[in-house]
Amino acid sequence: MMHQRLAFIDTLRGIAVLSVVIQHALEVIVREHPTGGYHAVFHDAIGYYMNFGRFGVVLFFFVSGFVIPFSFPASASPVNDFSVSRFFRLYPAYWASIALGLVTMLLVDSKTYSLTQIAVNLTMLQSFLEVPHLWDFYWTLTIELLFYVVCIVLFAAGLLNRRSTAIAIVVATAFAGIAVAVLVENRAAWIMMEVALNLSAMFLGKIVRDTVIGGSLRWRHVAICTALYAVFAIALASRRYGGAYEDNFFYSYSIGAAYVCAALVFIAFAAFGERMAWRPIAFVGLISYSVYLLSPFAMVWVHRYAWLGDGPLAWFAFVAAVVASSIFVSWLSHSLVEKPWIAFGRMLRSDRSKPAALAPALGRQSAAQ
Repeated sequence: MMHQRLAFIDTLRGIAVLSVVIQHALEVIVREHPTGGYHAVFHDAIGYYMNFGRFGVVLFFFVSGFVIPFSFPASASPVNDFSVSRFFRLYPAYWASIALGLVTMLLVDSKTYSLTQIAVNLTMLQSFLEVPHLWDFYWTLTIELLFYVVCIVLFAAGLLNRRSTAIAIVVATAFAGIAVAVLVENRAAWIMMEVALNLSAMFLGKIVRDTVIGGSLRWRHVAICTALYAVFAIALASRRYGGAYEDNFFYSYSIGAAYVCAALVFIAFAAFGERMAWRPIAFVGLISYSVYLLSPFAMVWVHRYAWLGDGPLAWFAFVAAVVASSIFVSWLSHSLVEKPWIAFGRMLRSDRSKPAALAPALGRQSAAQ
C-alpha cells in the first residue's frame, strides 16, 4: 500500500483544487457583478463562514505531508534524487503557467509586468527575495518549497522518519503560535506564525500517515495534535484576519473554519482509505497541479468572452464553464508538460541503473508521489 498510487489521495487533491476554483469563480461573481438579493448569501457563504479557497489549499498541505516525507528514494543519493524529482515535478508546469498568464493578461487586460519581476518569479523564490508574486495564488508554492527544505534537513539529520519528530514539530508550533496570537501585537509575527501553521498542517498529515499506514503512531496522537492545531488555527485567524468584515473575503471565521475543516476532511478520508476514492474526482486530482496553476487564467478568458449575464442560471453556467475549461487545459498541460518532464527527471536518478529486479519496486514507489 505504501508503494501504490492511492486513489483516495487523488480524490482529496481533486476536492482541494475544485474548492479553490469554485471559490475564485464565486468571488468574481460577488465582487464584479450585481447579485441583488443573493449578495448576502453568496458573500457570507464564501467569505464570512467558510473560505473554500483556503480550505482547498490547506487540504493540499495535508496531502503533501502525507506524501512528501516518504518520497526520498532508497538510492545512492536520496537527497539529490529527491531534489531532482521535485524540481521536474514543480517547475516546468509552473513556467507554463507563467507563460500562459503573461499572454492572457496582455491580450485580455493589456497588462504587462517588469522583466525583473518576471525573472525573479521564474525562480519560484520571489517571497524570499521580497519581490511580489506575479499572481497572488503563487504564495502556496513558497510554503511547498519551504516544506521540502525542512524535510531535506530532517532527512539528512536522520530525524524525518522518527515517530516523535512530526509530533514534536506540531506540538511546539502550536504552543508557540497560540502564545504569539494571544500575547504579541505584531502583524509581521502573525504572518510568520501563519507560515508555521501551514507547515504544521503538513506535519500533521505525516502523523496521520504514520498512524494509518506506518502503524508507528496511534489515533490518540492524531487527536491530541489535531486539537492543538485547531486551537492554533482559530486563535491565529482571529488575530490575523479579525475586524470589520465589509468586502474582505479573508475574515477570521472563514479562515479558521477552513483550517479546521480541512483537517477533519483529511483525517476522515485517511481513516477510511480507498473506500473514500471517487474516480472522476481522482482524475481531477491527478491533474490538480495544472488545474491550480492554470484555472485562474482560464477563468479570465471565460469571464471576458463567455459571460452570459446575471442571475442564478448564468452564474451556475459561469462556474461550470470555468471548471470545465480549467480541467481541459490542465489535462493538456499534464499530458504535454508535466508527464514528459517528470519522466525526464526520473531518468536522472542515481538509481536509474539498478538491476531489473528492483525496477518494478522503484517504479511503484515513484508512482505514489
